[in-house]
Amino acid sequence: MRGPEDEATKQRNLLRDKGDFDGAIAAYTEAIRLNPQNAQSYSGRGQAYRRKGEWDKAIADCNQAIQLDPTMAEAYYTRGACHGRSGDADKAIADFTAAIRLDPQRAEAHWGRGYYHWQKSDVEKAIADYTEAIRLDPKSYEAFCGRGHVYEVNRDFDKAIADFLEAIRLDPQRAEAYWGRGHVYEVNRDFDKAIADFTECIRLDPRHAEVYIGRGHAYSKNGELDKAIADYNEAARLDPKQATTYYNRGLTYGEKGDHDKAIADFTEAIRLNPNDAEAYYSRGGAYYAKGDHDKEVADYTEAIRFNPKLRQAFSARAQVYMNKGEFDNAIADFNEATKFDPQKAEVYYGRAYAYHKTGNFDKAIADYTEAIRLNPNDAEVYCYRGLAYGKKGDHDKAVTDYAAAIQINPKNGYAFYGRGYSHWQKGDKAKAKADFAQAKKLGYKVSVLQSLVHLWKKWMHLGQKKW
Repeated sequence: MRGPEDEATKQRNLLRDKGDFDGAIAAYTEAIRLNPQNAQSYSGRGQAYRRKGEWDKAIADCNQAIQLDPTMAEAYYTRGACHGRSGDADKAIADFTAAIRLDPQRAEAHWGRGYYHWQKSDVEKAIADYTEAIRLDPKSYEAFCGRGHVYEVNRDFDKAIADFLEAIRLDPQRAEAYWGRGHVYEVNRDFDKAIADFTECIRLDPRHAEVYIGRGHAYSKNGELDKAIADYNEAARLDPKQATTYYNRGLTYGEKGDHDKAIADFTEAIRLNPNDAEAYYSRGGAYYAKGDHDKEVADYTEAIRFNPKLRQAFSARAQVYMNKGEFDNAIADFNEATKFDPQKAEVYYGRAYAYHKTGNFDKAIADYTEAIRLNPNDAEVYCYRGLAYGKKGDHDKAVTDYAAAIQINPKNGYAFYGRGYSHWQKGDKAKAKADFAQAKKLGYKVSVLQSLVHLWKKWMHLGQKKW
């Protein structure tokens, strides 16, 4: 037969489990007054405080429970959960470990520890803990969701989707698994499925800004810019201090060509997160679109200050310097860009052009050659290398490069004009005329007649025989 103290404990637990935390706390407090040596009362009140989000009070009660009964797994579990919510992952892991030692069958201690291993980027331990939790409780929604998130971070997307799908099967009325699966779909650029999952998540629980941010991003990638902005607006309403909302909305306004609104959003993102290099870089791009190059350079410079390895900021600033004729500054920035991403053809192409403009044709040719190696299908780079070879007087190589450009893009009028010029320099008048004619046919702005007059004047100036 259940004794009066057991019955009272049952009633206190019932109040707690029904969500009457204040009532439960009052009942446990009275129980502690009557029997201050009862560890179970401290543990129960600690759980009620935890459910209310009063972490410090919960930890204090669990400390007292553990002091009275060091074998109470439940108190270690509750204290671990509170340490975790207070931001101390190491103490959380230690307490969950103690709970598991005392009660190895407690599934929630395994998935609780798994979560904080994941927060500490210890993927293997996290997966092991979640997997053990699932073995102990194959109906644990939390364990499947948690493991799904870890698989996603580990880029094991098929396993992540499988875990989120199982969580949804276990409880289709909980939102988290839809959010997790939607994010996997988004990372894999399946934006329609991502939108569908985010939408279901919002239907079940419309309180979370990050879900609107996720769906807004998917809408943006799908080209549905107005829907994206509407989601970012709602995210800003729910959490006006979330810098990502303003950054993403700024990008979307930029895509719509509304650069003033883009700048306003990037500015707000920077106010909320002053060290965000990407926000400075993106605002610099918006200033570029408005033709405000001084502010553009200033923002790229700030982006580089906060992230000295942001290759695209160096490249973008280098382009501004080139437009201003500051080729040495441009070359210096391209040098930095190549350090951080040596596989970007456009960086070598840009630096080659800067060398070209300063008359350093050997370095220009070397960079054009590297750009071609990285992207052998860019006709324009062959044209510019051909021009550099021509400047050096190596018209055989110039003709070869223009021919390569023509093979890639037979409608490139400049390539025909350049090859015609090099044929003329080699003395092959017939081929030169044919190429000039083809350039004119393709709409290249220098006419054949202009080309011939230009070449004739140059020939006469050099004292050569008229052709």
